[in-house]
Amino acid sequence: MSIIRTEILDAAPAEAYRGTFAAAEPVRSVGDELPPGWEGAYFPFTVSFDDLRADGTPARDGILPKIDLPRRMYAGEDTVFEGALRLGDEVTQTATAGSVVEKAGASGPLVFADIERTFAVDGVVVVHSAWHDVFLGAPSTPARAPRTDPAAAAEAAWIETVTLDARRLFRFSALTFNTHLVHYDRRWAREVEGLPDLLVHGPLLRILLVDAARRHAPGRRIAALRVRVTSPGFVDRQIRLCGSADATRVVAVGPGDAILATAEITFA
Repeated sequence: MSIIRTEILDAAPAEAYRGTFAAAEPVRSVGDELPPGWEGAYFPFTVSFDDLRADGTPARDGILPKIDLPRRMYAGEDTVFEGALRLGDEVTQTATAGSVVEKAGASGPLVFADIERTFAVDGVVVVHSAWHDVFLGAPSTPARAPRTDPAAAAEAAWIETVTLDARRLFRFSALTFNTHLVHYDRRWAREVEGLPDLLVHGPLLRILLVDAARRHAPGRRIAALRVRVTSPGFVDRQIRLCGSADATRVVAVGPGDAILATAEITFA
């Protein structure tokens, strides 16, 4: 199954992201390159309301087969940037089902499912991405403790910090048409999912990691990106973006040295 959509890369989503999460970035207009990772602000979810789960995630997205588990989370992605997308480009995105693998986890069954996405301009693929989702059963009680690693920050060549409040999380949900309740409904997050508070979007962490890498490798072109989200990050809690000297590895570290996500970056 696949979905093909074509749209013009308007400057408005890029400016909405910049103004909320990257104010130090220059304002971009038609003809300017879209920073790698920012394509995540385009081609938002288009699932009809009747095809949503109770938690707001897509139950039937027209791409993956129906998976009878109640929760769906972003787990990471592998992306190759063959070139640069530019604002004003007419881009065709093709999203196709990739591998679907069932596994038995400590708290019950899991399904790992991939969505292969290409972004093409004039028939030439500029970006290819494999988006990894995980489907889960009911929340476990108590929740599994996150993996911690004090060395991630202690041995980093540089560290940036970010604290995401509910306003920023809501804006990212609106920008990406993401109706997952864990990002903006505290009652659902706490009482149904058993989380301490609102959850930071995995795709948002992805862009923040890439942005940090670009700031510490000026003038270098990102050719590939591998992201793995391993633990939840929460609203109003400081997140440290800890990078290697060459900016090829950036780790998002939460309170207590919890490892939230890792980005491995290849430069051209």
